[in-house]
Amino acid sequence: MFDVKDTDLFDLEEDDFDTILASDIKFSGNIKFTKPFMIRGFVSGRIDATSDLIIDSEGVVKASVTASRVLVRGKLEGNIIAQDIVFVSATGSVTGDITAKQVVIEPGAFFSGQCNMGR
Repeated sequence: MFDVKDTDLFDLEEDDFDTILASDIKFSGNIKFTKPFMIRGFVSGRIDATSDLIIDSEGVVKASVTASRVLVRGKLEGNIIAQDIVFVSATGSVTGDITAKQVVIEPGAFFSGQCNMGR
């Protein structure tokens, strides 16, 4: 694993999430949340958050995403704006633009888009 600030995102256990969208759920529309949220199912639309978002390895998201920190282990099609970090793991796939203070793309991950990093 890489030495990256804010990687306590990886230390979150399933119990740390108030809401987990299960793998058998398909949701279309807008999602807003203020506490950590995990997606294992399918989401299309828009995601606006002031907290952490994890797209688990089974998760498929076709949406624009705004969140504090984003971890992509599954598939995301859409632009991401994160206040802190976007981390795309080796199993992750992002098709869209990423804007964040810090961006990490592990070897083996897929990324197609533009990346903008700022302080």
